[in-house]
Amino acid sequence: MKLIFAIVHDEDSPRLMVELNKSGYRVTKLNSSGGFLRSGNTTLMMVVEDDKLKDCLDIVRKYSSSRKAAINTTITPSAISGAYIPYPVEVTIGGATVFVVNVEYFEKM
Repeated sequence: MKLIFAIVHDEDSPRLMVELNKSGYRVTKLNSSGGFLRSGNTTLMMVVEDDKLKDCLDIVRKYSSSRKAAINTTITPSAISGAYIPYPVEVTIGGATVFVVNVEYFEKM
């Protein structure tokens, strides 16, 4: 058995959870936040049989889309003597970060 931790963007989590449930996977949802953009994330935990791992990861891949977004950052150019200027920067958000670990024992009570 495998334990999958999938960290996905908050916008992707409702649809992803529906699709995982439709395919018979039980999902535990944990709210989390990212350190880089401090935006909302969702961490999903699933226990799957080894032969179902690829199928489950394919669903996560399909419903966790990455996209570009513009964020404002503040820069301090030395030529402006320390004044802060909002500066838009394009970053990629979304997608998924996935960890898969072996499970030695699992019991549902």
